[in-house]
Amino acid sequence: QVQLVESGGGLVQAGDSLRLSCAASGRSFSTYDMGWFRQAPGKEREFVAGISWSGGTTRYADSVKGRFTISRDNAKNTVYLQLNSLKPEDTAVYYCAARPGSIYIRSQGSEYGYWGQGTQVIVSS
Repeated sequence: QVQLVESGGGLVQAGDSLRLSCAASGRSFSTYDMGWFRQAPGKEREFVAGISWSGGTTRYADSVKGRFTISRDNAKNTVYLQLNSLKPEDTAVYYCAARPGSIYIRSQGSEYGYWGQGTQVIVSS
């Protein structure tokens, strides 16, 4: 069982940066692949980034590649998402998710069994 709590969202201007954090409970955090997803108003949830249980492999959506960076600190049971060069279209509720580690990082939300409550990011133009 993993419980996830996101933080770090807020209201920023285009071009600004934010760092989102997702704190996990449980002793098995280091065995879970982690993902960040987002959902904008009126849109479906979409994959943003994922990181393997070891931190050795990452995967990004094309829309954020080169601007966002996912990382994790297994000693702190925390995964991060650094958001740089933010755009108004990045406005969404951002969720972190966990699933048992596997060979490759999944991008489908249905493949993640644990979810946080989300943190709002609003980017003004």
